[in-house]
Amino acid sequence: MFPQIQWYGSYFTYLMFSLPALLLGLWAQAKVKSAFNKYSKVHNYTGLTGAQVARRLLDSNGLHDVRIEQVSGTLSDHYDPGSKTLRLSPEIYSTPSIAAAGVAAHEAGHAIQDNEHYFPLVLRTALVPTVQLGSWLGPIIFMIGLILSTPIGEKIAIFGLILFALTAVFAIITLPVELNATSRAKAALQTSGFIGFEQMTGINSVLDAAALTYVAAAAQAVSSILYYMFMLMRRNDR
Repeated sequence: MFPQIQWYGSYFTYLMFSLPALLLGLWAQAKVKSAFNKYSKVHNYTGLTGAQVARRLLDSNGLHDVRIEQVSGTLSDHYDPGSKTLRLSPEIYSTPSIAAAGVAAHEAGHAIQDNEHYFPLVLRTALVPTVQLGSWLGPIIFMIGLILSTPIGEKIAIFGLILFALTAVFAIITLPVELNATSRAKAALQTSGFIGFEQMTGINSVLDAAALTYVAAAAQAVSSILYYMFMLMRRNDR
């Protein structure tokens, strides 16, 4: 029979670990929404849509084979290295705004990273299948090991923790990938003439806010791992 589960990781303890990262995430999302709403209403002075900005940046880097497609959703923009496709949401694809130019340039930055075999991007792409498995299977294995009072239970819990920890590794690796793409986007827009110098304030506001969301995601992933480690250590004190 399994022993009765004693929840050492109380709700208060969980909040102690997760609340700072959660608040950071909420703040980051609020900044993204505010910046995007503001600068999606301001046209860039060349009148180029996000799709046109991305196409010109890709072509100027010799990436004529990278396709640009419109996808549904809000801020669902991403670059798919597997199919060499840059996918832009409707408000980015067809809008000639400052926000659209910034987001499109950022995603074009990922395509340029891919072409240059930028190592953090290569590593992140390679981790995707394992992380997808570990993100849902890891916590299940961890909880099974946690409720077992036998020595094998600890080993099972540690295995589940390692699986789930890959999500934190993925989030941390994502940081240089996203920050580098943002840096490339800013530099490209400044030198290309697609955005007036006075409009770079809006580009910086949108892209810096978006970058903060990845910092928050990494903090949330790490805080979850720390909470699981705390639960495991308290189990061993029983």
